[in-house]
Amino acid sequence: MTHVVVTGAQGFVGQSLVKRLLKDGLVGRRVERLTLMDLRFDGLHADDRVRQVAGSIADPAVRAMAYSGAVDAVFHLASIPGGAAEKNYALGRSINLDSTVGLLEDLRGQATPPAFVFASTVAVYGEQLPAQVNEATIPAPALSYGAHKLAGELLVADASRLGWVRGCSLRLPGVVARPGDGTGMMSAFMSQLFWRLAAAQPITVPVSPDGVAWWISVGTCVDNLLHAATADASTMNARRSYQMPVLRLTVAEVVAALADRFGAERAALVRYEPDAFIQRLFATYPPLSTPEAERFGLKNDGSVDALITRAMAD
Repeated sequence: MTHVVVTGAQGFVGQSLVKRLLKDGLVGRRVERLTLMDLRFDGLHADDRVRQVAGSIADPAVRAMAYSGAVDAVFHLASIPGGAAEKNYALGRSINLDSTVGLLEDLRGQATPPAFVFASTVAVYGEQLPAQVNEATIPAPALSYGAHKLAGELLVADASRLGWVRGCSLRLPGVVARPGDGTGMMSAFMSQLFWRLAAAQPITVPVSPDGVAWWISVGTCVDNLLHAATADASTMNARRSYQMPVLRLTVAEVVAALADRFGAERAALVRYEPDAFIQRLFATYPPLSTPEAERFGLKNDGSVDALITRAMAD
């Protein structure tokens, strides 16, 4: 019986991952038991293979409920994002760092070490990025969120060395297209562009049209998470950590592609009112080179058209 656990299952990426696991399983292996962890759930899941465990992953009793019985794979997506973690250091550390330790240590002693895929972040690089980022770029987190995620990568690698798990960390860029208005998220404009222009609604973007970001669709992000869970551990690098490949596109390029898809008049619905802080954080990304990740089997969307298709597929 294949048992998979997903933390942060109610999140944007988590919900897409859950759909894929129920539909396609793990590379041909049907998922017979899928345990979802999050603070709360809107209602009971329709699939009887799903078990929902509501509560904080910081609580050992909640983790014990989720891990009851043998576990074949864990996707650890739960986190307190950057701004919220900065405002509440104790909460950020509890979820982003201490709970990662707990999730790993609780898996000690299984007859077969489970796969453990950890959702890290491009925030590990910090704010002062070099002219080009590659797989040798030294991380320099500028927020506790990034520091704790970087520490989590090291913990996953060490737990793998100790034989507790078969771990792999993936650094996620901006994943689109998150539904809703993204209240409180400074990067919300990246997803809102897709939904607003598709619905012929105006949008004010807090960056310039030539602002450059790293983009990946939620569908391709999930592809990469599933690959990391099922890849041969002997093919992984010593760090057991990879930067997800991305498309590097200007906002204007994404807008133009959306206008081609939904109607040329949609481009005129976009108003640009750059905010220097948001521009610096989310629209000044340098070229990114990821040949090691690509040899491992990770992918980007391939084209802006494919990005739009896969970002809006759900």
